[in-house]
Amino acid sequence: QDAEVVRTRDPQRLAQCDVVVDVGGEYDPERHRYDHHQRSFTQSMQSLRPDKPWTTKLSSAGLVYCHFGSQILAGLLGQPEDGPVVTALYDKLYENFVEEIDAIDNGIAQAEGEPRYALTTTLSARVGHLNPRWNDPDQDTEVG
Repeated sequence: QDAEVVRTRDPQRLAQCDVVVDVGGEYDPERHRYDHHQRSFTQSMQSLRPDKPWTTKLSSAGLVYCHFGSQILAGLLGQPEDGPVVTALYDKLYENFVEEIDAIDNGIAQAEGEPRYALTTTLSARVGHLNPRWNDPDQDTEVG
């Protein structure tokens, strides 16, 4: 809760961090490195937790959820991590929220063929609207 959030791709700064998410080119949960951008990365919820049915390739958000979602939910709910309430909520949140983030971040299409309409109000689209436009003279990505 008192962690300092650092936005960087500098390997020397990343090496000093306790937890690294979505940068660094490394997935190593033992060292709290949660990046999915290496060519060899193919992990899904099912490959990391064989009791789960989802085979969508995980994004860094999915990796963090996979490793810490149950623990966080249990703490918020005051319920046992392996109890039925936490298990049901963990599964529903993945299926109805996090899996979409995983798929979009990994470029996995929602449907085969040409889409009939544009999805512009997804979480990913809303975050994207915070980024500067390509032709904006002020390309400060920290403002949004």
